[in-house]
Amino acid sequence: MNRKSMARIVLWLVFSLPMVAHAHQKGFGKVDGDTQGPSLASVNAAVALVGSNDLVFGKNADRPVPIASITKVMTALVVLESGAPLNEWLVFQKRHTPAAANAYSRIRIGSQMRRADVLRIALMSSENFAAYTLARSYPGGFVGFVEAMNAKAKALGMTGTRFVDPTGLSAENLSTAGDLVKLVNAAAEYPEIREYSTTNYFRGQFRKPRYSLSFGNTNALVHRESWGVGLSKTGYLSEAGRCLVMVSNMNGKQVVTVLLDSLGTRSPMGDAGRIKRWLDTGASGKVANAARKYALEKNASYNSAGNNTTAALK
Repeated sequence: MNRKSMARIVLWLVFSLPMVAHAHQKGFGKVDGDTQGPSLASVNAAVALVGSNDLVFGKNADRPVPIASITKVMTALVVLESGAPLNEWLVFQKRHTPAAANAYSRIRIGSQMRRADVLRIALMSSENFAAYTLARSYPGGFVGFVEAMNAKAKALGMTGTRFVDPTGLSAENLSTAGDLVKLVNAAAEYPEIREYSTTNYFRGQFRKPRYSLSFGNTNALVHRESWGVGLSKTGYLSEAGRCLVMVSNMNGKQVVTVLLDSLGTRSPMGDAGRIKRWLDTGASGKVANAARKYALEKNASYNSAGNNTTAALK
């Protein structure tokens, strides 16, 4: 075992065991569902300390589900690991195949932007045309990019994960909350992903023709200094619900939070607050009846489709 691995184990013991012990005292030893641990509006969730893939809390954390634009975290990872120059100008080409969902963009076809800024707006503002353009500009093209996404998922041990596109517009992009902890930990090692995904506002500069567009971060918690958000990505599809992955400061610790399939726009942020309070006090909190009803319906739907989803991943 090398020194880096040993250091991570020591950090996990120092910081996470008090949380786990606290959870056991509160009856959260086996955390799965609203009755054990924090009450969440999100149907699937996972919580871990940064640098560790061992969960402090999980809710349906091994269930493969659509992840919408959380996909773009893997897109960013593949781009950076390709070694492609970030200052290179990329061309926004017309899609070679129709998007699986609404792919509206304000960016003009044929215009150009530097790869670094294309990556920034894909992460912070979830710009789908930007994520598509990053894939089209990959040395192996769009198909090669998706293959690289799946190869990286396999290398990270994301056994419940499959990608078919780089944007998240396809509901066939599947992962688990536990797998996404692994992805976030890997992505957090890149300062570009940390910086770009937590940019509050950005004025993007294009050329041929020359124009500019403003972009805002899709995670409201990024704008709150008290959260100390160090990495962020939101997502939404009707099939995936509201989703959020985030690295933030919770009670003096850097925590990875994964929240998948929530009913309302603000529900993932409310869940993040409940997790933060639970880690501090053990209080489970409450969610609205509508969110509970939604979770029951989605759980039933996931359970009935479980065999098909498992087969699709093989």
